[in-house]
Amino acid sequence: MSMFSTGILVLTSPLHVLPLRIAPVLTSAAQVVERTLYVHLHPGLNLGTGGQVRPVYIPPLGDLCTLISRLYSNAADICAHLDVRVLLTNVRGQLAPLSGNNGPFATPQTLSHSPEVVLTDFPIQDSGQSSLVTQCLQKYAGHCYVCTSSLSSVLLYPRLKEVSGEEDDDRGGRGTQLNPLETFSDVVVGGTFDRLHGAHKTLLNISCLLANRRFVIGVCDQELLKNKVLKELIEPYDRRVQKLQDFLNDVKPSLEYEIVPLSDPFGPSITDPELQCIVVSEETRKGGEAVNRKRVENGLAELVLYEIQLLKDAHHADIEEEKISSSSLRTRLLGTLLKPPSPQPDLSLDPYVIGLTGGSGSGKSSIAHRLEGLGAARIDCDQLGHEVYLPGTSAYQKVIQEFGPDIVNEDKTINRRVLGGKVFGNQERLKALTDIVWPEIALLVKKRIKQAKEQGKRVCVVDAAVLLEAGWTYLVHEVWVATIPEEEAVKRIVQRDGVKEEDALRRLKSQWPNAKLIEHANVVLCTLWEPDVTQRQVLKAWNLLQHRIQKRQETTRSSL
Repeated sequence: MSMFSTGILVLTSPLHVLPLRIAPVLTSAAQVVERTLYVHLHPGLNLGTGGQVRPVYIPPLGDLCTLISRLYSNAADICAHLDVRVLLTNVRGQLAPLSGNNGPFATPQTLSHSPEVVLTDFPIQDSGQSSLVTQCLQKYAGHCYVCTSSLSSVLLYPRLKEVSGEEDDDRGGRGTQLNPLETFSDVVVGGTFDRLHGAHKTLLNISCLLANRRFVIGVCDQELLKNKVLKELIEPYDRRVQKLQDFLNDVKPSLEYEIVPLSDPFGPSITDPELQCIVVSEETRKGGEAVNRKRVENGLAELVLYEIQLLKDAHHADIEEEKISSSSLRTRLLGTLLKPPSPQPDLSLDPYVIGLTGGSGSGKSSIAHRLEGLGAARIDCDQLGHEVYLPGTSAYQKVIQEFGPDIVNEDKTINRRVLGGKVFGNQERLKALTDIVWPEIALLVKKRIKQAKEQGKRVCVVDAAVLLEAGWTYLVHEVWVATIPEEEAVKRIVQRDGVKEEDALRRLKSQWPNAKLIEHANVVLCTLWEPDVTQRQVLKAWNLLQHRIQKRQETTRSSL
């Protein structure tokens, strides 16, 4: 079976049956579609009549909310690599304005990604019916959405029997909510919406289902991100907003969307008199209640609180939340390649050189030792920094000439404490010093890399706190950054060096902040948790690195 980048799945099973079929349907669809899977709901659609079938409006039912939640939950378990989006253009509440006399699609809707294949769960009675159903399915999809000219079709029903191993029955009908869902003119939600995932999509889809006119989305920014896990890996605000817009315009283009930045927990929810409903989870319900207290204080009507369930994460690790969350997704990025390395055509791939950096207390050196234990040659730039000050070196005479003979001890070594006093707090004098010693350290790094190659080492790790400030990226193939929250770094420095908290904080403030370091990172590691967690991260990063090295070497050989 061919693989398609984007597909649209037309679900025709009755609502009481769909919950039973979602998992096998997604399992089968994931064998055909590899990037984006749109889901179009039309319960009861008959594709076997041979006539022209058209989309119709379906009413918002309470059962649809349960179905949407189940669908995204199953998708996270079964096909997490797929960007699944439930489309609601053909779902209309009684109070929602009609789009015309042609049903929900006056003209075919343009989606963010044009479907290349349409799939369906429609049950065919025999193989002779396949051609008829296929033609009908393609015409139906083309009436609803702008698809590629070479639209293919796949009937999933034979596969569904193999996957589910049972025929449809009425068991899914027990306890269903076929009563109409109360809808509202204006609905509001808030969140971080980092790396849009199934739980976000559930929240957004159900909110779109509840909203008839306007949907207001508050997106956390600045101060509200300060206490987030791995906050430096949160996508930029503009990127999160763009992903929201793409998703929402696909899901229900008839709504008016307002996406606003949140610098406090409330935003427009406590000042907008037209809002009628706020969608919360069991985790954020107290926040919704706080919104209503503020609205009462402001002389506004309380909002209806519509609560949805959290989605459980079947794949969560021991340091991750049990629910599907952005923080867990950010944690899973640790050790992976966040962005491709910059081309270094003049740098030999043998050995492959990693530049490892991080602030004080970040655990950078412990990571370097772990990589050394896995077979890398470790080059300690702090040690090399001491070597360049030794008598007889090129930097030795230059430093004395620049800073005076009073920095020399009786044994002719340079007194680093006295020298430090001359540059502390003086950026001009500090630059004069680094202009002398950094190039000399870089020469020693090159020498050590050459020695590692002679020893047969395939990987070198350059352990350098000032890797980026010194401009040494030309020496390495990839930049790896060790990060730790500032408050944890302060605790570690105080415990390790016996200094006061304010001195530890001053030291950190003199260095590049984590966010700036991570901007340059190809790989990020974090030592916040137990040592065995760090070891798993490092091992993961090491194994992925081996694959990248092998691939680059194969690419280089094939181009010769």
